[in-house]
Amino acid sequence: MTTIWHNPRCSKSRATLELIKGTGITPTIRLYQDNAPTADEISKALALLNIPASALIRTGEAIYKELDLKDADEDTLIKAMAEHPKLIERPVVLANNKAALGRPPESVLDIL
Repeated sequence: MTTIWHNPRCSKSRATLELIKGTGITPTIRLYQDNAPTADEISKALALLNIPASALIRTGEAIYKELDLKDADEDTLIKAMAEHPKLIERPVVLANNKAALGRPPESVLDIL
């Protein structure tokens, strides 16, 4: 099963979704801002992505600065993303027990 943590207002997310569909796959679309991933789901995605939480968090968001997350540890960043999904970089694609960040969109092709 292929799942995309999708934000329809994001051009990279829309392009990644279309790229996936173009391969003949109909992914499960998770509107992650409406249906936020849990801290455990974010941790699992980070492990599959093989990146630290700081690489998945959107540092330009106002809430990032409001919560003073600049020097936060992994657990704090993961908890912040679970509580404020707007902080999650998008899109995240999960497929075949792997994950990829759709930046650029073509980077997800390797896991499909």
